[in-house]
Amino acid sequence: MKILVVAPAWVGDTVMAQPMFRLLHERHAHLTLDVLAPPFTLPLLARMPEVRRGIVARFGHGELKFNERRRLAQTLRDEHYDQAIVLPNSLKSALIPLLAKIPVRTGFRGEMRYGLLNDMRALNEKALPKMVDRFAALALDRGATLPRTLPTPKLTVILSNIEIIVNKHILTLEKPIALFCPGAEYGPAKRWPAEHFGALAKQAAENGYAVWLLGSAKDAAIGNDIVSASGGACINLCGKTSLEDAIDLIGIAALVVTNDSGLMHVAASLDRPTLALYGSSSPAFTPPLSDKAKIIKTDIACSPCFKRECPLGHFNCMRQLTPEMVWTNVNHSGATP
Repeated sequence: MKILVVAPAWVGDTVMAQPMFRLLHERHAHLTLDVLAPPFTLPLLARMPEVRRGIVARFGHGELKFNERRRLAQTLRDEHYDQAIVLPNSLKSALIPLLAKIPVRTGFRGEMRYGLLNDMRALNEKALPKMVDRFAALALDRGATLPRTLPTPKLTVILSNIEIIVNKHILTLEKPIALFCPGAEYGPAKRWPAEHFGALAKQAAENGYAVWLLGSAKDAAIGNDIVSASGGACINLCGKTSLEDAIDLIGIAALVVTNDSGLMHVAASLDRPTLALYGSSSPAFTPPLSDKAKIIKTDIACSPCFKRECPLGHFNCMRQLTPEMVWTNVNHSGATP
């Protein structure tokens, strides 16, 4: 059996697809599994033993680029895939499997994809409340019941890379590491305030942790604000590490404090003690998939709103989630300073 999966365009969603990959291997002996994905998520696929190879799809959000999709599909025809499973719900994401002449094309109905998919499923949101459930359902036959317990994401860590990262950034491993992930690609409504992260970093440092900030180049300015708010109690690595490096650093962390973000799901996949901060989004839909992750939220009336920015202007779902509330949970997180 040879299957091509068209992956989502978010880091966290890609991590949540790994249980589906594992289900596919359980169903099909000697499965060959390839994944078509944006270039920035390929490092995740390289850390998933279920995936033979990641195939780069260089299409920006909302870009049709029909000729480029057709050329890529032509290169995939020689692979003779038996099935394609399309995880995004857009019409564009279903074009390449059709153009590649893959005989079975599976996915949810999405944006009116009649003709593009020939194994099209209707999504029952109540029966499949979580994103991981929805992905996993596409690994099964139509109408099949999900296993009571799904496999959990398990990214691999390359320990030999740790020394390289530490030497490159002049870090030390003498203290237990608390990694703070202050970014959230979706929008500012998912980001805990920099002054709160700063206050928590100061307290963590006073209690014996080395505090490092992880994120993309877009988070570098927020990282600088956190360093300032902490009185220099943490090191800002935002924008200075690759995704591969971030995976390996998280893999040795004693504690991870993170917004609802892609790195939150990476931390969960590595089974690190994690405090996941929720405001505008809901853990009912995209929770961290680990018993070592604890969800912290305020439960005010307007949360979750699922907006990129606070529609009411007060941002109380995150502002009222105080550093003291988060620190109280550190001692119950399994972290060991």
